[in-house]
Amino acid sequence: MTGTAVGSSLTTRFGTIRGVLFDIDDTLVDLEYAMTTALREVSEHLLPGLDQSGWDRFGRIFTHETTHYYDRYLAGELTFNDQRLLRGRAALGHFGVELAEGEESHRWLSAYSELQPALVRAFEDVLPLLDVLDAAGIPYGAVSNNVHDYQRAKLDSAGLERVGRLVGTDTVGAAKPEPAIYLEGVRLLGTSAQETLYVGDNRLLDAEGSTAAGLVGVWLNRAGETVPSFEGHEVSSLSQLLD
Repeated sequence: MTGTAVGSSLTTRFGTIRGVLFDIDDTLVDLEYAMTTALREVSEHLLPGLDQSGWDRFGRIFTHETTHYYDRYLAGELTFNDQRLLRGRAALGHFGVELAEGEESHRWLSAYSELQPALVRAFEDVLPLLDVLDAAGIPYGAVSNNVHDYQRAKLDSAGLERVGRLVGTDTVGAAKPEPAIYLEGVRLLGTSAQETLYVGDNRLLDAEGSTAAGLVGVWLNRAGETVPSFEGHEVSSLSQLLD
């Protein structure tokens, strides 16, 4: 990281930066690992003999192919637990297993909800970047498409208590990509939008959404996905932000 500190600013390839906002899930913390590991542990009795490719497919359905249920949660149509259970049912149903209503669903959901938070961990590139920002006097925080208290507990359990400024969907009654949620993060930092980085793993919600709100959006493309039509800023690791 070779960004140049100037007072409480950094000169980077993105321009002069005075603050940084992050997405949380799969940006600061490896939520996909936590989700897929917990899913396997609480579902193995329902899918005996499933091979690794099957478990990979199971996890993919839950984490990537059922996000329309999460969108319905954000829209207020489902509770958080409802969307989680529907995603689990969809993944199990792909393998011909029906999760029964009532006690069986309750046991599955309770087991998953208890196990998953303990598996959440920060990516290895997070703390070194926060150290640089702290040393340079650059304020930072997080803006997430989930409620404040749930994400606060997640950050704390992952050892990221130092990310003190946090905006959730319930903070301003808005979700990404609505400008208000990014701009509340900017307000908490005390910076201007045009000198604030917003970094996240979702190209549409994080990079493009924050850019449309006036921030400097950066797509954290950890998987190396190729999107020729994307013309915005992109990094494959947080360690590249201040190169």
